Parts: sequence; structure tokens; C-alpha cells
Amino acid sequence: MTERTETSPTREEVRAARRARRARKQARREARAMPVVEMKGERQTRVVDAELLPPSPKGGMREVFQQWYLLKLIVRRQLAQQYSASLLGLMWSYVQPALRFVVYYFAIGLVLQMHKDVPNFALHLFAGMVFVHYFGETWNGGTRSIWANRALVQKMRMPREVFPVAAMVTAAYHTLPQMLVLVVACAVLGWTPSWAVLGALALGISLIVTFAMAMGLFFSAINVFARDFQNIVATVMQFMHFLVPMIYPFERIYSAHDSHRWLYEIYVANPVAQGVMLMQRVFWYPTVDESERAALGQSFPPDQWVRGLITLAISVVLLWLAQRYFSRVENKFPERL
Repeated sequence: MTERTETSPTREEVRAARRARRARKQARREARAMPVVEMKGERQTRVVDAELLPPSPKGGMREVFQQWYLLKLIVRRQLAQQYSASLLGLMWSYVQPALRFVVYYFAIGLVLQMHKDVPNFALHLFAGMVFVHYFGETWNGGTRSIWANRALVQKMRMPREVFPVAAMVTAAYHTLPQMLVLVVACAVLGWTPSWAVLGALALGISLIVTFAMAMGLFFSAINVFARDFQNIVATVMQFMHFLVPMIYPFERIYSAHDSHRWLYEIYVANPVAQGVMLMQRVFWYPTVDESERAALGQSFPPDQWVRGLITLAISVVLLWLAQRYFSRVENKFPERL
């Protein structure tokens, strides 16, 4: 065998030379294919004379509803997260309330014989459950919304109120199937709407939506600094079904208003209880016969309309205060998250 001389290239050197030749040929081909544009004229320096924008918008709730496309994207993102790898999907909006309704109806209606005192007890119960469920999902989802979307809060410039609002829209999306079931059940039992019914419907929905949005917005901000509040909200919602006249008639509360005046006033001042009673006036009360209404006694507060309007005004003020607090502390969200 012949020995390799000192001047002969190695295999690695030969391969490197070939790669270099191919690279030079490719560069010449690209240079011939790329047109050359000669720049003429005096070169100008670009000066940006614009106001610096803060990292978080200051439009508040108004800016959220002006950006419908962004709100829709956040809602779709939340729904996709909830139903990812789920077999039933939206059917859970029917399954969970249905199971809760069956348990309450069996335990309260049949075991405690509450259905004998309240005509159409199932409708009385379900009308309250639908709107308590909506309030709870809005409040609970709104409280967790900023923390759950902390990656977007830290990286993107957007109105951060969009996350509690998206929780409210998601809750409405889940409540709509239950509303349809409620309307069908009322229609089967002979429900006929009137102007008074439509007025109670508008007042009740406005009251529940406004108060739920105020609570969700405020607690979403305070939960960033102390995440114990999401557990507090979940604990309160476990008892909310007993703090509204849903599994028992309002007559039992009204009968104690003389002996326990302050407790009565605190009870009827609850916006959720007022919203539930307005919804019962819309869906349950029209299905009750006149003779059965007389046996029921005082089914609603005597000053229900006045209380409802006053509570709605207070809820609007609470929403404004929650917005002010949210705007004041939202610049601290990135460092806390």
C-alpha cells in the first residue's frame, strides 16, 4: 500500500472544500435571481413623535364591549379549556343542574314534604336554581379569571376587565340551556306572560347580572393579591341555596318579620334573593291557581318592586366602585402574578 504524503488533503478537508464550493454557487444563483434596486435621493432619518402608551389600557368596561372580537376569542378559549378531552361537552350544563335538582327535590320536597306546601314545587325550586347557578358561576369564574389567564395578562396589552366579563358570558352560555328547559316546563303548565311578568323579568335579570359582574370584577382583582378569596367565594356559594327562598317558600321568612325584624331586613336585602324571587314571579307564580295563591300567603315581599329598583341602583354603584378599584390596582398584576 502506498503511504499518504504530508501534502495530500484529508477526507474532511475535501468534504469541507466541496461544501464551500456548493455554498458559493448557491450564493451566486441567489444574487442573480434577486433584483438590485438603486436607492436615490437624500437619506432621511425616521423620528417617531408619538405619545407612549401604558402597558394596560384604561378604557375599562367600555373598552371591553368595544372589542367584541377580543371578548369572543377569550370566551372561546375558556370554553375550549373547560371542554378539552371531554366526552359530554356542553351536556354538562344539563347534567350537573339536573343531578342537583333531583337531590334537592328528593331531600327537600319528598323527604321533608315541602312539595305539599308549595304548588308546582319543582318549578319553584328549578327557577331559583337556574339563577343561583348563574350568579355562582359568574362570581366564582370572575374571581379566578385574572389568575387563570396570568400568561396573557403578563404578555399582551388588552383591557384586563375582559377576563371577568368573559367569565360572565361563559356563565350565560351555560345557563341558556337551563333557561330553555325552564321556559318549556312553564309553557307545559300553562304559563302566559304579561306586561308585569316581562317587567319582573327585565328587573330580575338586570339585578342579577349587575351584582354578579360587580362581585366578579372586584374579587378578580383582590384574588391576585390573596388567593384565599377564591376559596372564600366557593365556601359562600355552598350555602347560597339556603340563603334564598328556593327550597322553602318566602312565607316562612315573612312570618318572622315582626319578631326578627333585622334578620328579615338583612335577608330581603340580599340581591340574589331578590333576583330569585323576581324570577319566581316570572316563571313559577303565573302557573299557580288563584285558590292556591290564597293558601300560600305572602309569596313575595310587599314592596318587592321598590326594593328591586333600589337594589339595582346600589348594584350599579357597586359595579362602578369595583371598576375604580380594578383600574387602580391592575398595574400591579404582572409583578404579583
